[in-house]
Formats: sequence, structure tokens, C-alpha cells
Amino acid sequence: MGINLGDVIIDRDDIYGDGVNVAARLEGLADPGGICISESVRTAVGNKLSFGYESMGEQQVKNIAEPVRAYRVVLDSTAKSDDRSDKAPALESSDKPSIAVLRFTNMSADPEQEYFADGMTEDIITALSHLTALTVIAHISTFAYKGKSVKVQDVARDLGVRYVLEGSVRRSGQRARITAQLIDAISGHHLWAERYDRNLEDIFDIQDEITRNIAIALQVQLTLGQHARLWQAGTRNFEAWQCQARGVQAFYKTTREGWSEAIECFEKAIAMDPNYVPAWAALGHTHSEAARYCEIADPVASLQRAEEIAEKLLSADESQADGQQLLGNIRLTQRRYEDAVAAGAKAVELDPNNADHQGELARKLVYSGQPKQALQHVNLAIQLSPHYPNWFTSTIFLAHYLQGDFELARKAAEDAVARFPDYPDAYINLTGIYSALGLANQARDMVSKLLRMKPALSLTVYAKSQVFQDPTDTETWVEHLRKAGLPE
Repeated sequence: MGINLGDVIIDRDDIYGDGVNVAARLEGLADPGGICISESVRTAVGNKLSFGYESMGEQQVKNIAEPVRAYRVVLDSTAKSDDRSDKAPALESSDKPSIAVLRFTNMSADPEQEYFADGMTEDIITALSHLTALTVIAHISTFAYKGKSVKVQDVARDLGVRYVLEGSVRRSGQRARITAQLIDAISGHHLWAERYDRNLEDIFDIQDEITRNIAIALQVQLTLGQHARLWQAGTRNFEAWQCQARGVQAFYKTTREGWSEAIECFEKAIAMDPNYVPAWAALGHTHSEAARYCEIADPVASLQRAEEIAEKLLSADESQADGQQLLGNIRLTQRRYEDAVAAGAKAVELDPNNADHQGELARKLVYSGQPKQALQHVNLAIQLSPHYPNWFTSTIFLAHYLQGDFELARKAAEDAVARFPDYPDAYINLTGIYSALGLANQARDMVSKLLRMKPALSLTVYAKSQVFQDPTDTETWVEHLRKAGLPE
């Protein structure tokens, strides 16, 4: 069933208009026996009913010009959702304060300054995530609102938080005007607001002050160790910081060209400040990712470079969470499963607010043959990043698949294709599960769509990229894809 709230036109025995059309499209998005509602309905209902609501994000539907934000109604709070093992509680019901930091708006005339606003926002999120007494939504979820006019209350409800930080950046020459305001989404009151007119070299002091004021306003009690970690300087070299910010922007393009650009930017940042730990960590992660997906000229050399960086980071400071995650990713690629899981768990222990660390640990667990534990951690990752990245969906899918729950695996794969229509792995997963379920026609159709996205894809190359600890899992999975018609 699909439910929408909107204007309709009544013509004798017929009704039509966007109010009806959107409801019809929501019906198509609903699970069998389930209910899908629009944002207008979710807003009108509020918390008046005892049901749960899972955001499905913005959906582009047929014959409707603007994307429709949809919600799945959870009729039974104890029921399993399509892609989670257990329904994660709303963050706003947690004992810890929860906050989302919206991407700071670039008010500069130059659109090239987007990296500057994004870098400011990411640094603040990273600093706040070090506070174990605070739950912080991942940047990938808050950046989903980039360029959109949204109400703070809607963002808070969508992400399951109580507090929202928003701000703006206007850069002119060597000066910057930065505004920030912390809002209690329940009361609508501003807890704290400030405007800074400073030289660009003062940007680090501004970030520190914003973070401190948030901690004070939310009455977060810090330990001495957290004080030290929270305000340890990444760099005080503004040019190095700019290179780092540009590199992060390039990294998220997730293409060979983007990763090459990111590597160049991070290396420039390190040349300017050899002690710039976040730049070293970002360089290592980029090499690791590029090697994993062979999106670089020499994957072996890139993986070796990533390992050297991980060892450098951890020899200087074993409590470096990014270094532990990087080491875990490398160990998984090397099929050193116990070491991979141990490093991933250490990263989560050091930085539990980081959605990527939780998601990466889940990925290591699923390939190590621990799908149930993997689902627990990917659920935590989704709590921290409700608008989660596409790669989370593969872990969810594989966890259900390895437990033999093919129907849940199918639903997870179909949901992934709907959410991320440009993500090839979602089509690979759906191809394999259709084949496993004996749905030959659907499997062949998925192969056709997949090969249009990746014409050079072959079963032989894909099989080499799979890192299941149990070789039987690899053989079974590859055989499902072969049966579906994926070319050798």
C-alpha cells in the first residue's frame, strides 16, 4: 500500500492529480504486505502512532518531476527489516546526545570554494566523533542534504537526532566569514550561535572553538584523554590543509581519475607538513581502495605503499583509529582474516562513532565467515549513517546470503539496486541471488544490465577479487553467477 497526502482532482467517479499519482508510485515501492508513505504523511503523523518508520531516502519515480522522499512503515517493532537483522533504535531515544552537522553552505561567489566548506564541515564532524559521550551522524548522511532547502526538524527526524549544527562560509581573498549555529530540533531553540571574521590561517582555531562550544552546550563531560585527542592539531599549515580538503573531494569521485588526483593532493599536503596524520591516513586509504578495485596502474605496489603508511601511523601511535582500519583493510586483501578482524575491531574500539569503521568491521566479519556478527555492526553503521554509502549494501546482502536466507538476500539486493542504480555490485548481487533462487530469466536480465555498465567484466577477474575465507563460499557464489550467464 502507498499513502500520500496531497491535492487531488475529482471528476465524477474518477480522481487524479499528483496526490494520487505519488501514492500509486509509493505503492510500487512498498514491500509485499507492507506500507510506504510520503514525507507529507510522515510529517502529519509525527509520533502520534506507535509504528516505526524507516527512511528510504529520495526516490525518483515515473512521471513525477521531483524526487519523492519515502518511508517504510514498520508495523511490528520486533519485526526484521529488509536489510537489517534487528531494528536499530532511534538515536534520539539514546541516553547520549545525538547531533548531525550539516554541510556548511558555500556563500562565496566562486563555486570552486566548495572544497573549503566541505573541509570545514568534515573536520568538525571528525573532531566531534572523538567524543564517546556524543553520537555523531556520519558526513555522508548529512552531505545528502547538500544544495537542498531543508527544515532542521525534518533533518533531525530523518536522521534520528536531537541537535543539528548548520553554518556557512564566505571566503574572500585571505579572509573568511564563518557562521555556525547549534539548534535543538525538538524545541527549535538556538543553543549557541557565533560569527567569525578571521584570516584564513585562523581556520583551525575556529574549528576548535566551534567544537568546544558544542561540547559545552550539550554538557558533554570530557576526560583528559579526550581533551588531548579532540584538539590535537592535524596541521597548522593552511596550504597543506587546502590540499587535503581537495584530495578528500577527489577521493569521493570513486573513479581511477579521482583516486589519482586524490593521491597527488595528499602527497602535496604531506610534502608541506610531513607530520600531517590525516593526510597520511587518507593517502593510505586511497592506495588501499585503488589496489582493491585495480583502479591504478600497479595494484601490488599500491597495496605495499598502503601497508608502509599503516605501519608508519601505528608505529607512531597505536591508538590511531584510521591506521588500524587501514591495516585491517590491507590484511583482508592479503587474506589474513584473524588479523583483519582484530584491526577492524580495534578501530571501532578507538572511534565507535565512525560509521565507516563499523561498516568496515562488518565487511571483514562477513568475509571471515561471521555473517551474524557482521549484521550487528552494519546496523550500528547505519544508525550513524542513515543515508549510508552503497558499499554497506553488499555486506548486508552477503550476510543474509551466507546464512542461507536467500529471500532476505534478494530483498536486500533489490533494495540496493533501487537506492543505488549506478552501483555495479548491487547488480552482481541481484544476478547471483536470482540465479540461486532459480529465477533464470531475471538473472539473465540482470547480466545484460550489468554488462552495459561494465562491458569488460568477466567471471574470471571478478572471482579473483572475492576474499571469502571459506573457498566453498567463493565456489558456490561464482557458480551462481556462471549459471546466470556472466561471461568467463
